Amino acid sequence: MTNVYVGNLPFTITDSKLQELFEEYGTVHMARIVIDRATSKSRGFGFVEMTDSSQAMAAIEALDGSRLGDRELTVNEARTRS
Repeated sequence: MTNVYVGNLPFTITDSKLQELFEEYGTVHMARIVIDRATSKSRGFGFVEMTDSSQAMAAIEALDGSRLGDRELTVNEARTRS
């Protein structure tokens, strides 16, 4: 599994729409928008877990810097927390 960070997302995007965006590049195991606990609203970023690392790299290459709505996406391999 490869975990992909997706930043600068429109605040209205849903988990399913994020998954659809990445399914164009391969099999998506999970897509999740990070929600603020206090407001229950999107924090503007999320994570996508893809089953194949080469498909994940293709998605990163294609989507990083692309536009979704009026926002330019930041897409890269997620770093583990230290």
